Amino acid sequence: METDLANNLNRKSITMKIKTSHIVSAIALAGLMQSCKVTETYQKPNVKSDWDKSLFRKQTNSDSLSMAKVAWNQIFSDEKLQAVIKKTVENNYDLKIALARINEADAVFKQSQLNNLPTLDGIASIKDTKNSAAAQGSNFRIPDVTNFQLGISAGWEVDIWGKMAAMKRSAYAGFLQTDAAKRAVQTQLVAQAASLYYQLLSLDKQLEITQQTIEIRKKNVEAVQLLMDAAYLTGADVEQSKANLYSTQLMVPDLEIQIQQTENALNTLMGETPKSIDRNSIDSQTISADFKTGLPASLLQNRPDVLAAEMAFRQAFENKNIALAQVYPSLNITGTLGLSSKNISDFFKESLFYTIGGTLTQNIFQQGNRKTQVKIMEARKEQAYLGFEKSLLTAGSEVSNALVTYEKAKSKEATRQLQIESLQKAVDFSNELLTYSSKVNYVNVLTAEQALLQAQLSAVNDKLQQLQAMTEFYRALGGGQF
Repeated sequence: METDLANNLNRKSITMKIKTSHIVSAIALAGLMQSCKVTETYQKPNVKSDWDKSLFRKQTNSDSLSMAKVAWNQIFSDEKLQAVIKKTVENNYDLKIALARINEADAVFKQSQLNNLPTLDGIASIKDTKNSAAAQGSNFRIPDVTNFQLGISAGWEVDIWGKMAAMKRSAYAGFLQTDAAKRAVQTQLVAQAASLYYQLLSLDKQLEITQQTIEIRKKNVEAVQLLMDAAYLTGADVEQSKANLYSTQLMVPDLEIQIQQTENALNTLMGETPKSIDRNSIDSQTISADFKTGLPASLLQNRPDVLAAEMAFRQAFENKNIALAQVYPSLNITGTLGLSSKNISDFFKESLFYTIGGTLTQNIFQQGNRKTQVKIMEARKEQAYLGFEKSLLTAGSEVSNALVTYEKAKSKEATRQLQIESLQKAVDFSNELLTYSSKVNYVNVLTAEQALLQAQLSAVNDKLQQLQAMTEFYRALGGGQF
């Protein structure tokens, strides 16, 4: 049996060499045809030349370094805030969803890499054919046939016009887009966690100031009561003093509500159940980061949502390439090799068979549809490019807003302190005059006290504004290294 099979294979090999030479020629021709690709080469979009000096308004500097290059834990130096940020990045559900999307995009990309591989299938079949006597003529009858077959079948679409390569590049751009989207979520979460943390510290400070003011006003009520007993003030002044105390006490529940709601929001961000947040004070917070914007072009590398917008444009660009390639014919090379016999006993005798062929396919009636698809993809590419430019403008505006917010909040610091000092003196002087003179209008005392409290609370908001502006500046530039 082995000798028969060897002889069989030897005879067939001579014929196959002749046939194979034709196939090799066809494949070589297909390789040459690949140089006729109709797809376009992607060019990375750049920042418009007139945006180099105006994207950040007047804050542009020539330094290529920016705050985006600084590690996040150098910007947010509070160790308790760092713990909050780490938990947020580890446990946040939005970030976990983003990571799952990256895994999906990675699988799609790997799938696209396999699109241009030849298909290879194993074949094993037994076919028994019985022909109907009634369906055949009286002089000729087709005998019943049983056929045993074992072999392999292969097929390959030659990427003549660059369609497969464009599909691979499109999938890769989609993967990069999801990765950039994950980074954007991460940067947003870091900024959001810091912002909520600073808001919590400001509420703590406001509550502290309010409680201190309540203790002062309790003493004021007692002092006014004594002055009324001494006939310096009236009962109306006592009641006004009490009303001023009550209005301050009513601020406490509202602040406590805000504190607990902010804690709950921060716990949700960290993926944890509601509980108290371990934290420092707003007075201990320092802003040591250098507010450098870097060059506008750096947003293309640093800001994740800008990168995601660029990858969306790149994917739309490659999708147009796919549509272009689909207008032209496709070339498929197929082949089958195996053993086939009517009798299992003769399976290895004269049973070798093969088929090799190439097919050039061009759909005739769908040409108009495919050319229209190219126009659709061109329109989507234009939309994606406009989205990319819009993301740059948005980023530039956010950088400028964060800078001006910080600068103006910082500029209020000295003046606010002078205001508090003046109001404190006004309250002290009014109380002294109230003690030693009956000519003082108590309404003026109440007004000065109320103005002092508001100025103290505003000073806390000024510090919060600075901290949140720093946080927003971190996010607007694309976030520091994590």
